[in-house]
Amino acid sequence: MGSVLRSETSVDAPAAGGLTTTKAPFIEEARARSEIYIHQPYQLYSAENHETWRRLFLRMAERWRRYANPQYLRGLDALFMDHEHVPRIEDVNRFMQPLTGFRARPVSGYVPAYVFFDCLRRREFPTTVTIRDGRALEYLPEPDIFHDIAGHVPMHTDRAFADALVRFGECAATAARMASSVSDEAEKLRRLTSNIKAMSRFFWFTVEFGLMRASGAAGVADGGDGQALKVYGSGLLSSHGEIAHAIDAPEVQRYPFQIEWVVNQYFEINHYQPLLFIVDSFDHLYRLVDELEDWLRAGKLDNVAPGEPAVKEQDLRSFLEAKIPA
Repeated sequence: MGSVLRSETSVDAPAAGGLTTTKAPFIEEARARSEIYIHQPYQLYSAENHETWRRLFLRMAERWRRYANPQYLRGLDALFMDHEHVPRIEDVNRFMQPLTGFRARPVSGYVPAYVFFDCLRRREFPTTVTIRDGRALEYLPEPDIFHDIAGHVPMHTDRAFADALVRFGECAATAARMASSVSDEAEKLRRLTSNIKAMSRFFWFTVEFGLMRASGAAGVADGGDGQALKVYGSGLLSSHGEIAHAIDAPEVQRYPFQIEWVVNQYFEINHYQPLLFIVDSFDHLYRLVDELEDWLRAGKLDNVAPGEPAVKEQDLRSFLEAKIPA
């Protein structure tokens, strides 16, 4: 992978706890003030935080070369990402924004569903600034900056993938617009809950845990037609164990993407995924998001199967209170 942009700021003694996930006073204070959007307080990263990033990046490098899709690898090179220190988000944006218009935007943690999807529509990606505890590299109680910056963001340098994310945000706006037209409050909440569940499942099995055909590439698993598979989902791209498991493990079920299956398929987040879906390309992914919106408009997402993920009250409220674009 290509040249590396190094941080020019020295890492001096930070506040106690640094910016470790679930242990960062800066984040707790922002959440107490109900602040979603924040700045990246770079001076608060501890030496241990930077060492955790270095270890994560080092051990993923070989896995990325073996299992990641080519667009991801090109994106990683294009961002000149620091291998030794937690990257500055402003530096990442300096390289990414000219390519696709996308930029990472620091957040304090959980972002309500509509707010998150609408960020995608505006070519912004909500990005966590904390980093996992270095004593448990595989354990992730919530998304961290390695998941977001090393897992998601390199994909945002690819024009077709970035455009698919924007379409996903537009699909969420359609869901909010349709909900606003339902007069019966109970029916509105029922339909909206089902719509959010369907969109969340679609996002999970694509952007977070998606596989892609890669004709002519080396790989163990294939899509049933002799074509090797590569990873493009960020949940896989940021996990040392699961990226290999997704491709190599014989017990993982891998099927061509079928929208009627995906929107009705529940998932659990506390173990490796036993079921994954395959797209042909990012142009194919874009067309699938178009199809998702068609299903939404036709009412075919109003009664999806129950089960995970749970739809939080904040998610429903974010759609009901959305400032919907014209």
